[in-house]
Amino acid sequence: MRIVLVGPPGAGKGTQAQFLSSHLSIPKISTGDIFRDNVKRSTALGRRAKQYMDRGDLVPDEITIAMVRDRLSEDDAQEGFLLDGFPRNVPQAEVLKKMLDEMDARLDVVLELVVDDDEVVRRLSGRRTCRVCGRVWHVLFDPPGREGDCDDCGGELFQRDDDREETIRHRLEVYQEQTTPLISFYADEGILMGVDATGPVENVTDRALAALRPFME
Repeated sequence: MRIVLVGPPGAGKGTQAQFLSSHLSIPKISTGDIFRDNVKRSTALGRRAKQYMDRGDLVPDEITIAMVRDRLSEDDAQEGFLLDGFPRNVPQAEVLKKMLDEMDARLDVVLELVVDDDEVVRRLSGRRTCRVCGRVWHVLFDPPGREGDCDDCGGELFQRDDDREETIRHRLEVYQEQTTPLISFYADEGILMGVDATGPVENVTDRALAALRPFME
């Protein structure tokens, strides 16, 4: 099965990608993992990507696409994969379609984790990070024993700038601008399927697997 997983920041894509790839016995392929692997192995693409990453710039599409192409050609991805973080826009989606055509393959489904903005803000803005050990707590879902202090090391907890509500809402606006055309592209292709991503993690996984069941037969 060949799956693309999409959803806004805070939708739980990383967690669901891990569970689904394990359940379906297909590799989870994320652009972040691909970048780190290429940089670690100091491949030609990795060295080029590192120049941008070290400056804090986005890695250009051409490098990202070349890395994805290489990864999809590996043996473990021949019977299926779960892509997380790619494609991010319609041009990348068109390249992926052409890439798979050349491999005589196609996407089975694009799974969209659906969660409203207020829920994303609630999830992300409640995170508190320890200045000493780096552990992340959550004021609602995983609160420390004493407010403001890390249970593990006693360090001070703080809210990172990118966990502040105004920053999160801006990230959501950017996501919508970039991803709405992508969602429409896959809806037109007839392979888009939405899954309610609210509630406990295991419930979301159950819904996702139920949505994928017709493709497993």
